[in-house]
This record gives sequence, structure tokens and C-alpha cells, in this order.
Amino acid sequence: MVKPASRAATCSSVRSGVARMIVAASEGVFVVEKMLVAMLMALLLGLILLNVGTRYAGSSLYWVDEAAVWLTFIGGSALTRLRLDFAMTLVSDRLSTANATRLKAFAHVITLLFSLGLAVMCWNWMDPPGIAAAGFDARSYAGDSFNFLYTEYTQTLEWPVWMISLVIPIFSVTMILHTLANIVEEIGLSPKRVHPGFGSAEGVN
Repeated sequence: MVKPASRAATCSSVRSGVARMIVAASEGVFVVEKMLVAMLMALLLGLILLNVGTRYAGSSLYWVDEAAVWLTFIGGSALTRLRLDFAMTLVSDRLSTANATRLKAFAHVITLLFSLGLAVMCWNWMDPPGIAAAGFDARSYAGDSFNFLYTEYTQTLEWPVWMISLVIPIFSVTMILHTLANIVEEIGLSPKRVHPGFGSAEGVN
């Protein structure tokens, strides 16, 4: 017969192990996001400078905004892990440390629910089983489902809309992972990771 103390120790060990796995996975994704954000920001800066020159020449690059879509979502996911997303602190600033921590954990739970809802919405929107059942024939799928995601193209670059939109389900998945990592850190199942150079919103740039 397993003693209660032994059972409790085993459960605690399992929880700690799962928490460490979640945080480690989140940190791994965050490293990739940092590299992608750096590359995309450099690309966007180059495009903006190029656009300044072409505007003087009378031919603006109207597609620069479309090129920034992936940067927006990947950066937003990274900010969630850093806890640098937008927040109202009118209440938490007036609470004790313990209650402020509980409030932050609750806020992360709300973010998690939003991320899960977004993931479900993206699954229904992109409908992988449906497009696969249509033999990946976009026109046939659109005719049967009235979902024209796979037949539409962006206005300026004329890229497939589904390629640009693919960042949204990716964003929802990484948000779920980062939010779970933040929750397990807030409730004390794992020590909080420190990210040097990212102590404030200014540090992201």
C-alpha cells in the first residue's frame, strides 16, 4: 500500500516535471521567436528605407504593410512570454505581493482561454480535414464550403491569403505554450526565468 506521504511526493514530482517541460518548451520557442523578430525587423527597416526612396521617385511600395504581418504576431507572442504585453495595473499596484501574484495568474488564465478559443477558431477557419478531403483542390473546396481562404490572394503582393494567415494559428499555439509557462511560474511550480535585456518594453527594441 502506497503511503499518503509517498503519494504526495510522487504527485509533486510529476507536477514539477511537467512544469519544467512546459517552461523548457516555451523557452525554446522564445529563442526561435527572438531570432525571427530580429530578422523580420531588419527586413522591415530595409523595406521602409527603400519605400522612402521609391516614394520620392513617385512609386511607393504599398505592400510593406503586408510584409509586416508575421512580425506583428511573432513579436506579440514573444511579448507574452516576457510579460510585456499591454496591461492595466490600477488594481494590482494597490494589492499585496501575494494577491498581486494571484491576480497575475488569473490574468494569464484569461489569456490562455483566449488563446485556446483562437486556436479553435483557426482550426474551423482553415479546416485542414475539409481541404484534405477535397484533395487540396482549392476551387472545389471553396465551392462546397463557401470558404474562400485558399482561393484568395493579397491585394498588392498577390500572395495566397492562407500563407499570410498561417501565422495566426501558429501565434495561437505559441501563446498557449507561453501562457502555460507563465502560469506555472506564477503559482510557484517553476522558478521564473530571467531574460536579460528585456526588463521593460523598451528592451524589446
